[in-house]
Amino acid sequence: MEKQDGCETAQPRAGDRGGIGDPWYDALASGWGELDGTGAPAPAVPAQPVPEQRSAAGIYLEVQRSDAFQEVRRRYRRFVVPACAVFFTWYVAYVVAATTAPGLMAQQVVGAVNVAMVAGLGQFASTFLLTWLYVRHARLRRDRPALDLRWDTQEMTRGIASSASTNGTFRGEGGQW
Repeated sequence: MEKQDGCETAQPRAGDRGGIGDPWYDALASGWGELDGTGAPAPAVPAQPVPEQRSAAGIYLEVQRSDAFQEVRRRYRRFVVPACAVFFTWYVAYVVAATTAPGLMAQQVVGAVNVAMVAGLGQFASTFLLTWLYVRHARLRRDRPALDLRWDTQEMTRGIASSASTNGTFRGEGGQW
């Protein structure tokens, strides 16, 4: 086996497409640049019509565009955006105060506990509080509609899976194709 110094250029080999010299290049797989035999680029392949049978991708796009899905996303954003803004502002205020106002942060509150320690523990407490609020909001406002959407989506795609098993592409419960 010879040591390669990396200075050689790739030489075209038999079977390379277009004389590129790269054995991993496949012009047909790339989807463009094929020649039509006269030296001119071949026209693009026209898009194939979508069959009338619904596809899983179409079902998921339909669900994504539905009012119920948009409402779940809206409820999510209504909580997350303000919560992130408040928490980030609180965190930046803590960091700025710690770096620019050391006298304020060093003031004693009770015994050996100073303002910096209280604010630092407040960061931990606010993180746990925010996590609890998020979980509560999700449980009360988003989980049920999201589960309903999931159920409906699975019901719609169930027919696709059963049609794939009847046309011979899917064999058995083990998932063999």
